[in-house]
Amino acid sequence: MDFEETSAEFLELASEVRLKILFDMLEKPSRLTTLSKKFDASPQEIHRNLERMLNSNLIIKQGNNFYSLTTYGKAVCTQIHSFSFLSQNKDYFKTHNFETLPSKFLRRIGDLNNSQEITGVSKVLETWKKIYKTADNHIFNVLYETPLELMDLVVKRVKQGIKYHHIISENASIPKGRRNLLEKSGFNDILNSEKIQRRMLKHVNISIVLNEHSAGIMFPDSSGNPDLRSMFYSTNKYFREWCLDYFKYCWNVSDPFKEFKLKE
Repeated sequence: MDFEETSAEFLELASEVRLKILFDMLEKPSRLTTLSKKFDASPQEIHRNLERMLNSNLIIKQGNNFYSLTTYGKAVCTQIHSFSFLSQNKDYFKTHNFETLPSKFLRRIGDLNNSQEITGVSKVLETWKKIYKTADNHIFNVLYETPLELMDLVVKRVKQGIKYHHIISENASIPKGRRNLLEKSGFNDILNSEKIQRRMLKHVNISIVLNEHSAGIMFPDSSGNPDLRSMFYSTNKYFREWCLDYFKYCWNVSDPFKEFKLKE
């Protein structure tokens, strides 16, 4: 890898103004005067930054005095999302990790950028419930724990026609009384429905909850298990697609569900 050339590119991006200009042009071409007013900067400052970006092949100048991104500039913008997500949450990742995350998902970690961190067990569960309640077609889970208070809602949604696809860890944290509750709630009666499909993984490190509109992800803390005290949540298209692709990956490498492996 040519670190000298790469470091030079980082230097060109090491400016809040230039980053703002890049992402503004990602939406549409713009003029110098428009950028000056939008970012409350002098025309001279904007011109100086535009010249640097022209020389770095990040932008081109069109004949009508509009500036727009080059193919290279557009590609650079897609990578900046990853740095943005990681830098904004670097304190969080002091106590959480994604060491088990396959590299193909780590390379796309920027897709999680447009999200909010939900903190506190009660708020996480409320957000979890919201994902279940707002589903119009499906609910997909990858879980280490199965909160009992959500089972009645799951049964209700499946009876309403929602597909429920569930992946659980073989060493999942199963609360006492789970089997009795499943029977009382009517879950066992709908197990043979095509709407319910269940699979198992040896261990779940990262938990995912999603429907066709929104998604939530819980990374592992120092215990190596997903932290239910914190969830990244978003309705953003790319965030949800990342979570959906991760669910599909887990589904493809999972094993058939075996009830006897779960211990209360």
